[in-house]
Amino acid sequence: MTPRSRARFTPLDFTLYAAVIVAWGFSWIAMHYQVGVVAPEVSVVWRFLLAAPIMFALAWARGERLRFAPRDHLALLGLGIALFCTNFALFYYGAKWIASGLLAVIFSLASVINVWLGVLALGAPVDRRVALGGALGGFGVAAMFSPQITGTQFDPKVLLGLALCIGGTLAFCVGNMISARLQRRYIPVFAGSAWGMLYGAVTLATFAALRGQPFIIEPTFSYLAGLFYLALIASVVAFACYLTLLGRIGADRAAYVTVMLPVVALAVSTVLEGYRWTIPAVLGLAAVLAGNLLVLRSPRPR
Repeated sequence: MTPRSRARFTPLDFTLYAAVIVAWGFSWIAMHYQVGVVAPEVSVVWRFLLAAPIMFALAWARGERLRFAPRDHLALLGLGIALFCTNFALFYYGAKWIASGLLAVIFSLASVINVWLGVLALGAPVDRRVALGGALGGFGVAAMFSPQITGTQFDPKVLLGLALCIGGTLAFCVGNMISARLQRRYIPVFAGSAWGMLYGAVTLATFAALRGQPFIIEPTFSYLAGLFYLALIASVVAFACYLTLLGRIGADRAAYVTVMLPVVALAVSTVLEGYRWTIPAVLGLAAVLAGNLLVLRSPRPR
């Protein structure tokens, strides 16, 4: 029998994909509106302090259990630190110096990293197409950042932002693996996400307090609109859809959403931020997308 994780996509799977792509495709520009007056980690705290109670309420309305064993809470803490803390904090910092569309390009490397983490966790041999896809993804990102790496626009802050976002993507992938394991232990998606968001917010609040960051809110329309969009749409709706998708079809194919995210995000960045396309940028995006497709279409051990 074909394993459930390799089953054909259903209409529900395609609907979940579309919801995540739209919600996260616009989230990168909203993230840019958060950068400035408020410390990035504090903005993430506000985001998940808004999102977590809503997720708890949805879990309760769905009849999901909210009480878990200490062993499960330890895993949920790990989920919160990886997925709802480190991932976002690093991307918010990276957004200081990188255009929103390029943030999505870096994030799209999650499809490559997810497969490599799966290989490391399972000890399976690496398929040649996975290696080639990873190389294409790395080349594509380097091409899109080539002006800052080798050209006259060299900017060490952009390179720092690139490194931070790669770290954030790695944290996201680790969170994927933890979430998949939690769902195999029958931890409900909404309840698990709610606890993860709460743990992530508490961890970042502690970090911000230790750094002496003021817990303030920028009273502007762009900041508040971005905050509510990120908390309600990009966090509650998108994460519920994504983590449900992850549990239904597996982490590797769920990461397929990252193939379309750069296209949507770069289109938004072009219109709203004046992102300028160059030949290296076009070739780099094509390489990243091709690498993702190659990795995600590679045969997996049965």
